[in-house]
Amino acid sequence: MTETAADIWHADLLGSGYRALTLELGDDPDGESPIAATLVRREPRPDDPEATAGVLYVHGLSDYFFQTDLADAFAKHGYRFYALDLRKCGRSRRPGQTGHHITDLRRYDLELEWAMSRIALDLPGAPVVAAAHSTGGLIIGWWADRRRQNAVTTPVTGLVLNSPFLDLHGSTLLRTIGTEALRGLAAALPARPVPLPVSSAYGDSIHISRHGEWDYNLDFKPLGGFGVTFAFINAVRRAQASLHRGWDTGTTSLVLRSDASALGGDYRPEIDRADNVLDVHQIAQWAGCLGGRLTSIPIPGARHDVFLSQLDARETAYAELDEWLRANESRLRPAPAVAP
Repeated sequence: MTETAADIWHADLLGSGYRALTLELGDDPDGESPIAATLVRREPRPDDPEATAGVLYVHGLSDYFFQTDLADAFAKHGYRFYALDLRKCGRSRRPGQTGHHITDLRRYDLELEWAMSRIALDLPGAPVVAAAHSTGGLIIGWWADRRRQNAVTTPVTGLVLNSPFLDLHGSTLLRTIGTEALRGLAAALPARPVPLPVSSAYGDSIHISRHGEWDYNLDFKPLGGFGVTFAFINAVRRAQASLHRGWDTGTTSLVLRSDASALGGDYRPEIDRADNVLDVHQIAQWAGCLGGRLTSIPIPGARHDVFLSQLDARETAYAELDEWLRANESRLRPAPAVAP
């Protein structure tokens, strides 16, 4: 790993108030070199309280960071906000690379630990809360579990998981025998796209050009997504199998999800009030396997990204986040240890 532009923050595509830092990760173990990661930082504003902790946010599949309202929500509680566009995702994707293709989710540890080290330079000794959406929630939950096992000295004190991808929805046959078959396909054809039907229903529900409110980069987050490779889905299933055996993240965790799913199909008004991507019952079922202290809350009428829901559900989600941050202040920002 080399930093060819170490510590040179540059203007971010989000415009005034955001800066970005790129890390060149070198050769890609999955064969699509060269790879890079991008850390985005929300700059302090005059009316922000003093930042005494950090937040590291990780996006989901076919996604990147653009949710500035979320950054503002943490900032008002005294958290300096950072977001990581993972390798081959969003700002970090290079020409010719397969969006989000990776064969082992643990390889993301490289950029996650780099991001933590950069936050530590800005906020020496400050605690960090990790936040993530969908597949990002699976990635950072497993990472937090491994960090605790390895007794990393800069712990993540909290997790905020927005509709985390904790299981593969579908028939029992798909999730058992299908998963076994997937291992063979991932070994033989790692970069081959999984032949799944393409739906733009979720993208149609949130993008301003269709039925939504948000104007984001469709090259980074296509309406129908990028699709997935056999190796990527196999990597996800390995992480989910680890979760189902039980993790011990050692953190205080908040899991937010919709109260209903409306999976598949074309856009319809029902999708504006439900999760069109994941089975929310699976999220509820497996959230307890994260370990540590858990608060799991269904948000009535929420979309897959609860913070991109319609106004009433979005306000509820932010209110729950606010309450959780206040209620867990002492755990998320523990007092420094006093030397004997």
